[in-house]
Amino acid sequence: MKDKEEKDVLDELNKGACMGRDAIYLILDKVNDKKLREVLEKQGHKYKEILNKISKLYPEYANKEPHETSTMNKVMTWYGIEMKTMMDDSPSKIAELLLQGTNMGIIEGRRLLNNNNTDKDVHNLLKEYVDMQEDAVEKLKEFL
Repeated sequence: MKDKEEKDVLDELNKGACMGRDAIYLILDKVNDKKLREVLEKQGHKYKEILNKISKLYPEYANKEPHETSTMNKVMTWYGIEMKTMMDDSPSKIAELLLQGTNMGIIEGRRLLNNNNTDKDVHNLLKEYVDMQEDAVEKLKEFL
């Protein structure tokens, strides 16, 4: 088994990707704008791809599967989305909510990129995750 640092980075990546995927799928029911729906479905698919790559890489660093988002976190995410879109479920409001979460993921991803010496495979996956989120920000800005 390799270094603990790689496992820790993969755990953080998995956590962020699960939260992003869950938020998108929870909010899709509120999206009536066809173009925004397409953007979110593509983004959700990219999160799934990242999660699949994490699952394939994870056994090199741990004797278990990466953990899924807890039920409590899913409930809190759902509750937050419900409360924040109760009065306004416009494409602008939905984009704003997703931008806030995506920016938190970028900050964490950039922090990890700048402060670790992980092996090439983990580093490349981390960079792919951050690049994917930065691309999502640019697409979501169009809906503000």
